[in-house]
Amino acid sequence: MSDNESKPAAKKKKASLTTQRRNARSFALQALYSWTLAGQSLTDLEAQFRVDNDMADTDIKLFSELLHNIAASKSELDGLYSDFLDRQLEDLDPVELNVLRIGAYELSKRIEVPYRVAINESVELAKTFGATDSHRYVNGVLDKLAQRVRMAEIREKRQG
Repeated sequence: MSDNESKPAAKKKKASLTTQRRNARSFALQALYSWTLAGQSLTDLEAQFRVDNDMADTDIKLFSELLHNIAASKSELDGLYSDFLDRQLEDLDPVELNVLRIGAYELSKRIEVPYRVAINESVELAKTFGATDSHRYVNGVLDKLAQRVRMAEIREKRQG
């Protein structure tokens, strides 16, 4: 067979579940950021993201869950970590605010996600999308929140 003849396309390896979830969190953060600034309908925003982005390696179900459930419970989530902030919610950068919401949601509602994973994934989002040291701030706030909402899990890890 010559180089010019077509060969069967190589089958693309499916992304790991970790990668799919990481991509879902990343897209959810971007969509929540847009929602925070523009107030667009979540359904329209989700449809726009699905059309405008290659989401083949994304956990679409998690993306949708994060987008809709975080928006629906933003006041509850903000209340979970507000005691640990050194400023008012309105003074937080929209990226930091939504990273904290994602972390608070995963710590409080997605118990199957280990607390260290929830914190680490939020810190990575802050490193990627946030201001220079926002990941440190996010880490500190979510670490304190984890001690409140995941105390049994933390104790078990320490004794483990």
